[in-house]
Amino acid sequence: MTPLNTSKKALITAAVVLVIVGAVGWKYWVYMVNPWTRNGQVMAQVIQITPRVTGTIVELPIIDNQLVKKGDLLFQIDPRTYESKLAGAKGMLAETVDEIEALTAQVEATAATVEQYEAAIKRAKQKVKGKKARLTDYQAELVRYTKLVKTGAASRERVEQAQADVTDAEAVVDGARAELLGAQSKKLEAESDLARDIANRGAIGAANARLRTAKARVHSAELALEFSTVQAPVDGYVTNLNLRLGDHATANKPALALVDVDSYWIYGFFKESYMGEISEGDRAVVTLMSYPDKPIEGHVVSKGWGVWQKDGSTAQELLPYVGATFEWIRLAQRVPVRIEIDKLPEGVDLVVGTTGSVLVLEGTAETESLASAPPVPKLLQ
Repeated sequence: MTPLNTSKKALITAAVVLVIVGAVGWKYWVYMVNPWTRNGQVMAQVIQITPRVTGTIVELPIIDNQLVKKGDLLFQIDPRTYESKLAGAKGMLAETVDEIEALTAQVEATAATVEQYEAAIKRAKQKVKGKKARLTDYQAELVRYTKLVKTGAASRERVEQAQADVTDAEAVVDGARAELLGAQSKKLEAESDLARDIANRGAIGAANARLRTAKARVHSAELALEFSTVQAPVDGYVTNLNLRLGDHATANKPALALVDVDSYWIYGFFKESYMGEISEGDRAVVTLMSYPDKPIEGHVVSKGWGVWQKDGSTAQELLPYVGATFEWIRLAQRVPVRIEIDKLPEGVDLVVGTTGSVLVLEGTAETESLASAPPVPKLLQ
């Protein structure tokens, strides 16, 4: 091998080494000049599947950690109790409808009676008016005959007869008035009965309180029967399934957890000294410990606005707690920064609670995508 060839190989080797060192140095430089943290965590919405009704589980088609689709059956609570309650509620609704129809007929009958007495009152008033007119005539005749008897133009017997006619007419008028008062009294009684019947029946149609109550019972029973079938509200992974066939599900008590597969995000807990360098929209790179060579692209959605402080919180005897500190050591608080995932590498399965490192590339809010997302150097993971 000639000295020239040896020199070329040495140059090539040196160039390769420089490129490698430069690449490694660039990766470390990126992580040194941009905000980053090892304290990153995978998060997702975890739905507590809570039955709305109580009963024995008679179907359980799922297994722990299974992927289910929205609407899939998670478990079935024995529906027979709720089917029976629904049938009873429907029966009560039918009885209520029959009662309302009967009360409506009673109202109509009582209203007809009121109309009859109104007609009777009208007739009685006409009768009183006619009898009073006849009485007036008889009274006029009595006056005339009384004057005539003084002149001898009429006999005493004729005056006595006119007086008797007036007396009879007065009695007839009193009778007609009594008949009118009787009709008016009967009408008042019928109107009172009508008001009572209307009150018993209630409003007409859908506004009827009894009918609304009966329909509400049916709807409540239908909902209870529907709630006996517990379905997945979202696409997700069944987690912590401890149910078995025959277990007793209790209303409003969580039975299992469901991880929403469409809700994953990353929390990066950054030192407070980095907060001024992080802006919403900045591009982010997440390197999970479980996938150290498959960086995940994302962007900053928001920054936390508060973290709990132990100092100053209430301790015993309602006094504030203040922890001892070393004056020459000042630990930075960690503030949560929410990272939305933009691109998930193939083969990466996100698991809630797993950890990783998060790098935020400062000033990249306007960048649509990263040309090459650098994973965290092994030394920093």
